[in-house]
Amino acid sequence: MTTLSNHVPDPRLITAYAEHREGPLHRVNPWTKLGIVGALVLAVTTVDRLTVLAGLYGSVFAVYGVSGLPYQRLVRWYTLPMLFVVSVAGPLAFLEPGVPIGGVIPTPLGDFSVTWAGAGLFAELTCRSLTVVTFALTASMTTRYTDIAYMLGRVLPRPLDQIALLTYRFTFVMVETLEDLVKGGLSRGANFSEFWSNKRLYARILGMTMLSAIEQSERLVKSMEARGYDGDLTVYGDVSRPPPAELLAVAGAYVAVVGYSATVVYGVGL
Repeated sequence: MTTLSNHVPDPRLITAYAEHREGPLHRVNPWTKLGIVGALVLAVTTVDRLTVLAGLYGSVFAVYGVSGLPYQRLVRWYTLPMLFVVSVAGPLAFLEPGVPIGGVIPTPLGDFSVTWAGAGLFAELTCRSLTVVTFALTASMTTRYTDIAYMLGRVLPRPLDQIALLTYRFTFVMVETLEDLVKGGLSRGANFSEFWSNKRLYARILGMTMLSAIEQSERLVKSMEARGYDGDLTVYGDVSRPPPAELLAVAGAYVAVVGYSATVVYGVGL
């Protein structure tokens, strides 16, 4: 599982950091973190300047380190969001008109080139994606499970809150199943470092994981019903209101984002 967890966020490690570590962000109210997540999503959706987006990402990246979280893990966990960015923004970088960088590359399908505008677009999408991903990981690694479960029950309508809670708990079962399958493949001489030469093995592991997950979920539902589960996964806990200073900080973040978007992006006069 080491090879896999290097590039996929491990829920066990995330939970361990949230439950057993103590840092500056651990002491911040969970509602405040949720409010900042919303402000960041609004910011990366509306802001269209690379310098501002890069500044947001740099700030979030610094907060991750100040919280006492491992940068080495974070860089490896960027694999999944970067795959999404490359698959979406990569073709756009070649299609964006403008001045080519390093000349034109002739191909049987035509001339291809990466323009300065295309590179800027790729950088913008990268900053948008990594900003939200980084702060989401930061918030989840500094917030206890009971607090997250309580907020899910307050924010999400039923039965979405129950689905989210069960999904989180069942994730650990999925990770253990996948870990056993990977260990079985390694014991039989599989080499997971080469994807294309082992693509059939990857497909088999994915298929077996899905089948095992379905079987275990059916057993889980039956065992929960036998113990009296009636569609309500009770969560014991309470998250108090944020202190006035944190409320002002969240309100200031939204005012700054909305004000910037209205005046700079949309040109609304004050």
